[in-house]
Amino acid sequence: MRPRGFDEYVGQEQLVGEGRILRRLVEADTLPSMILWGPPGTGKTTLARIIAAGTRSSYVPLSAVAAGVADLRAAVAEARERLAEGGGRTVLFIDEIHRFNKAQQDAILPFVEDGTVTLIGATTENPSFEVIGPLLSRSRVFALRQLEPESIERILQAALADDERGLAGSGVTVDDDAVAALAASVGGDARIALNALEAAVLAATAREGDAARVAVADIEEALQHRTYLYDRQGDAHYDTISAFIKSLRGSDADAALYWLARMIESGEDPLFIVRRMVILASEDVGLADPQALVVATACQQAVHFIGLPEAFYAMAETALYLALAPKSNSVGSAYAAARSDVEATRNEPVPLHLRNAVTGLMRQMGYGKGYRYAHDFPGHVVEQEHRPERAEGHRYYRAGDLGWEGRRKREREEQAPDPSRRPRADGGDRG
Repeated sequence: MRPRGFDEYVGQEQLVGEGRILRRLVEADTLPSMILWGPPGTGKTTLARIIAAGTRSSYVPLSAVAAGVADLRAAVAEARERLAEGGGRTVLFIDEIHRFNKAQQDAILPFVEDGTVTLIGATTENPSFEVIGPLLSRSRVFALRQLEPESIERILQAALADDERGLAGSGVTVDDDAVAALAASVGGDARIALNALEAAVLAATAREGDAARVAVADIEEALQHRTYLYDRQGDAHYDTISAFIKSLRGSDADAALYWLARMIESGEDPLFIVRRMVILASEDVGLADPQALVVATACQQAVHFIGLPEAFYAMAETALYLALAPKSNSVGSAYAAARSDVEATRNEPVPLHLRNAVTGLMRQMGYGKGYRYAHDFPGHVVEQEHRPERAEGHRYYRAGDLGWEGRRKREREEQAPDPSRRPRADGGDRG
């Protein structure tokens, strides 16, 4: 059922619809090297074939999973010979180009640059990270979108109506709600949808013979389980954890649970999820609720001790706690400000009154002189300088107004001493 031209191609109207950029390039036969970037089953390989056919180019496919530099050189030699004989352009299609290492991608570069081949690379991963810069700068990147269920339904209905390449000659009837259920269950992957449809039709034929009927139950049996568009090392991995963290930060408990379930059910490493929750407990909840860090680290211990599937209880509890907790980013802001001061004053000596006088010579040199012991003062708080002179008076920590931090801020404001009686480091008073 692979489409043979743009008229049969379903989806990606933003690229190949009437008047759209990629279609115009093909129709004008002005084909640049390109990277087709999109989720699995969205038609990258098919699109490359259609492009090559539409531009009257020779099509040479390679898979980065199995091919090496020797295969690239052979394809280039063939393309060079074709050019010399007036045979026209060669489209070198490399599927899963992100699996080529830097040296392999470097090997393609000169021949893309001099026009020996026109490269079409296909990848499910972000080419900004997976394709070397020089090759990327010589290629156009076209992003394919995940197919909507409506598009998947069109593809399935076309397969059921085609008696030459499809399933129309099988005599099997497929219920409309079964087609809709299948289209909604494959994560936008047309390849999975067609394979599952074929499996369901074959199973129904084996069970009932001619004039068999495929219902929703047959589709569920063919699929076995819903598919999740997720790769623990790919874009979906990073995009999903980003959505999860932003949901926690935004105090959206339901969204946090949704993304947590997506990751767990897709097979994500639970300790990776918990590690990010521990970070968020300090970065985004912080002193508004210091207990958040305790809960998150306890979750890490529970997940390590229990493991999945039962560990989802602890993970869900922690996600809810973090989502519902008051938020403060004062910890990160304060540390960033302090770090900036450290960069400017990193060689400043420790003030003498803060140094321990462990020998007589140190005492003679003034180590510890004028140090004011906090526990000797009311409230166990004393005003004195604790930083080098160049860093004195710089304020790093600015307390938030929520939760524990807000309450502590108000208490400190009520207990603040008279600034006009601030003591000096040498023990005297500053009037």
